[in-house]
Amino acid sequence: MSRPEIDYAAVFQALPGGVLLLTPELVIAEVNESLLQRAGRERAQLVGRYLFDAFPDNPDDPAATGMHNLRASLERVLATGRCDTMALQRYDIEPPGRPGVFEERYWSPVNAPVLGPDGRVRLIVHRVEEVTDIVRVGARHHGGDRERMEAELFRRAQELQEVNDRLRRSHDREREVVLALQEAMLPAPRLVGHHRAAVRYRPAVGALNVCGDWYDLAELPGDRMAVSVGDVVGHGLDAACVMGQLRSALSAATLVTEGPAQALEVVGIYARSVEGAESTTAVQAVVDWPTHTLAYSSAGHLPPALLHPDGTVELLDGATDPPLGARPEHVARPEAEVAFEDGAVLVLYTDGLIERRHEDIDVGLGRLAAALTRHLGAGAEELADALLVELLPPGGATDDAALVILLL
Repeated sequence: MSRPEIDYAAVFQALPGGVLLLTPELVIAEVNESLLQRAGRERAQLVGRYLFDAFPDNPDDPAATGMHNLRASLERVLATGRCDTMALQRYDIEPPGRPGVFEERYWSPVNAPVLGPDGRVRLIVHRVEEVTDIVRVGARHHGGDRERMEAELFRRAQELQEVNDRLRRSHDREREVVLALQEAMLPAPRLVGHHRAAVRYRPAVGALNVCGDWYDLAELPGDRMAVSVGDVVGHGLDAACVMGQLRSALSAATLVTEGPAQALEVVGIYARSVEGAESTTAVQAVVDWPTHTLAYSSAGHLPPALLHPDGTVELLDGATDPPLGARPEHVARPEAEVAFEDGAVLVLYTDGLIERRHEDIDVGLGRLAAALTRHLGAGAEELADALLVELLPPGGATDDAALVILLL
């Protein structure tokens, strides 16, 4: 049975709730019939106009906050690419044929982004349900003083709005702190030595699910280099602090142990004494240029990718063990070694780069391999930028992502 053709324009017009489509500049691009009826307007009066010219605040109400709250919500959608649900709002509007006269109205708005192929917000869907009658019925059922009860219901809605705003500001402040801490603790690209390398860190978009990932590069005697990435379970300041402890411990262990397995073994024992370090994953590779070999070991982490000069991609999954501190007793970790040719590329990363919700991890690994082959011959910085553009989900990562690229 064939699927029927869907007339999306007709569906939009038939939606029972009021809907505006807004451009990123907050110009009304389209409006459905339900909103026109609620607002008592004609389509030509709204389409093409700036939202707050079409729907200004009541100038006779100095306490009006509807326009301010709505603008803040729309700006959050543009900044984060995420849906924003607002508390009950009082937003008075002018009835038909009575310009300058405002009627008291109550609304329940939701603002959602429409993302383009590049992940940027192309349109905002402003969906609103009028709840004026509900507010008034609720007031009648709670006593005879309707105006007093309406004012009380609205006051409580505004209190909820203010609490939400305070939580968002607190969220933003903590996010700024943890990102600054992350930047201070991760090594700068100029510290990777004379070998061509690129590093990237991208925080999760619009969330505090940041600062659990790290990368590290350390030059070793004999023209060797250790490259590591790790991922702490958790987020925010706690994860950032744990990340800093484990990254420093692994960096120190790398300088005094015989290889990546021993280094991860030492850090795994240390992780048992660090609160919040449980289930941290990490992987380290030691590149030996004189022998053209690469030794690696993984503590529950995604496999590094080795791009060979012929365009084939090898996933280094031959030495994988449980995450740091996961075993109650000491067991030596495995280590594997592979050979590489001049012109190969080593890529280490965290799950935020390739994982997507409701998708098997093998799909993400395949996407990474295909992207590496497609960009065979690219420089380290060019390849790093290309992978971020092509692999991060539309709208940005839902988990933070670390990436290290080393040209061999």
